[in-house]
Amino acid sequence: MDSYEADRTIKLPERIVARVEDRLPRTEWDEPEEYITYVLEEVLYQVEKETENDDFEPIDEREVKSRLKSLGYLNE
Repeated sequence: MDSYEADRTIKLPERIVARVEDRLPRTEWDEPEEYITYVLEEVLYQVEKETENDDFEPIDEREVKSRLKSLGYLNE
């Protein structure tokens, strides 16, 4: 973790911290906080990369209702 970054305390279940501590000897990190930061950054990078390529377009609710009505699903 970069020393110039501000830290924030977040509570984690003890079972997660214990698993991280068990893995530390097999990693390049000395502290659980460093390893947890790395893992979260990797996961977030993957999620952000996936959502970056989403062709998500907001849905017009009126259009959806109109289509459902024309198909007989709505009786409004």
